[in-house]
Amino acid sequence: MRLVISTVPVKEANRLATHLIEEKLAACVNIIPSATSIYIWKGKLEQDEEAILFIKTTTACVDRLSARLKALHPYDVPEIISLQIKDTEGNPAYLSWIKDTVAS
Repeated sequence: MRLVISTVPVKEANRLATHLIEEKLAACVNIIPSATSIYIWKGKLEQDEEAILFIKTTTACVDRLSARLKALHPYDVPEIISLQIKDTEGNPAYLSWIKDTVAS
């Protein structure tokens, strides 16, 4: 299983999450509605209010999910970080539900 993390404009969070769920690329997307991001972009210090998406998916689906998220995302370079979840590192019933929910 995988936990994919992405930051998005607050107004885009529900739209992106809904697409990923409806397309069966993710079993669940948690939206953390408000985070302040401070970063350098094109040599300039930036600060934005963003939402954080915690996206639960399978390893087999992570490439398709990443490609779809890039296509839907309004940023030129979206944050997409995929973290592996080993079978022994979570509630087995929950991890099984992710596997059963996401399209193979």
